[in-house]
Amino acid sequence: MSGTRVVVTGIGTAVRGLDTPGELLGDRRPDGASIDPVDRLTGRGLRYKDRATKLAMVAGREALAAAGLIGADGTPTVPGESVGTVVSTNFGNVDTVCETVETIARDTYLGTSPMLLPATSSNVVASWLAITHGLRGANLTLCNGRTSGLDAVNWARLLICSGRVERTLVVGVEPDNPAVRHLAPEQAAFFDGAAALVLESAESAAARGAAPLSELGPYARRAEHTRAVAEVRRREPRAVGLWCVPEHPEGIRAPGACLGAVPGSDIRDLSALLGPSSGALGVLQCVAGTAWLAGAAPAAADAVVLASAGTGDAGQDDAAAALLLTPVGSE
Repeated sequence: MSGTRVVVTGIGTAVRGLDTPGELLGDRRPDGASIDPVDRLTGRGLRYKDRATKLAMVAGREALAAAGLIGADGTPTVPGESVGTVVSTNFGNVDTVCETVETIARDTYLGTSPMLLPATSSNVVASWLAITHGLRGANLTLCNGRTSGLDAVNWARLLICSGRVERTLVVGVEPDNPAVRHLAPEQAAFFDGAAALVLESAESAAARGAAPLSELGPYARRAEHTRAVAEVRRREPRAVGLWCVPEHPEGIRAPGACLGAVPGSDIRDLSALLGPSSGALGVLQCVAGTAWLAGAAPAAADAVVLASAGTGDAGQDDAAAALLLTPVGSE
């Protein structure tokens, strides 16, 4: 299965002020006064779900529906065991965890709620996505810093290529709430939202008549950002048409050599647009890149998308990652 081609067949977002994934390619920061995407959720069972879970449910449902993997009632149109779930989030349910810790400190464990205690698990977001839509394949959560989103996309690919599942829902989500701001007081603003994509083998997509939007190319994880970028470009030397840069204090206005700038590419900084995105960034980049390839790509059909994560500072990354997205079926 090592030669399995993995394609993107559905994308979705849950970002205040953005109605479609393609709007991630805009240059205007979304209006914070816009309708909360969580308001799209209806029905029972929402009271004890944290914000990250609700945001992930909105984006995940949109991606699954776009891929044709769920019907109008949210149930799967394919065998549930063929669909895995991978979530990337660094802060996730920290609000629930902090609330529970405060309760135990004040009232001992006797004051805790039997409804909230299960929600303190770090895997709660991925679990609720799977339960809600009957996704019974492998279920995984990554929370390993700035590279987490791209790592999650690659882990989803590994699940498919190893034969564990035929397709995987990947969600990157981070909430903005008092608990997050308490844990990261150095940040002036935070991303509050989710992005999702459906990955599946090209063979599986063809068998059910799904039209792929993009294809996963090389991925690399290295100690420094420039080394990760150099490795994926070595393995896929075609022109980079769109480059989604990592979070960097200087933004994209002067992307120097330390960012591994790609000459001639359209450079986008989603963290500058949406706020520091932590574990959601890599998935946001892949959703934006897929939208670019599917609908807004330039005339050069062989152009690829470079998504990258890390600090972007030469010699100061603990880890960095890079991933290329390519047009479907290109060589």
